[in-house]
Amino acid sequence: MKQKQLSQFILPLLAQLEQQQAGSLLGLNFGRILDDESLTTIENAGHKLNQYDPFFAPNHDVLKLEYDFICCYRVFEHFQYPIKEWALLSRLLHPGGWLAISTPLLTELDGFAKWHYKNNLTHVSFYQRQTFEYLANNSDFELLFAAKDLVLMQKTS
Repeated sequence: MKQKQLSQFILPLLAQLEQQQAGSLLGLNFGRILDDESLTTIENAGHKLNQYDPFFAPNHDVLKLEYDFICCYRVFEHFQYPIKEWALLSRLLHPGGWLAISTPLLTELDGFAKWHYKNNLTHVSFYQRQTFEYLANNSDFELLFAAKDLVLMQKTS
């Protein structure tokens, strides 16, 4: 199930980026593994997607490159030290590169106690739109979109 959702997250993003940037794109799927069929689709479109997952694809060599885009599908909530991961992701993106994040945003602080998402013991970090506004205002990123489960940021040149 997560595979299909991950694919439905990455493929439309890539289609959007293709419209704005000519040529082959190098991307990083950070924190999850995409299925072979979707990887083939990306490669057939002339792009390359590296993958990093600390458990299932712990290839640290991919963390030494710079990318045109990075996808983080349902991984930000698992970061025990979000500032460390933010610094890493920031370093990995080219100026002009895109960071696409899928994580449920907490919209009502008063509703936190009843929010089912916090009940998963592996979910240790939670975010609001203001979190990403703060990051954009205090880093080399522009916040383009943050609503519901999607955050899209671009690293400024």
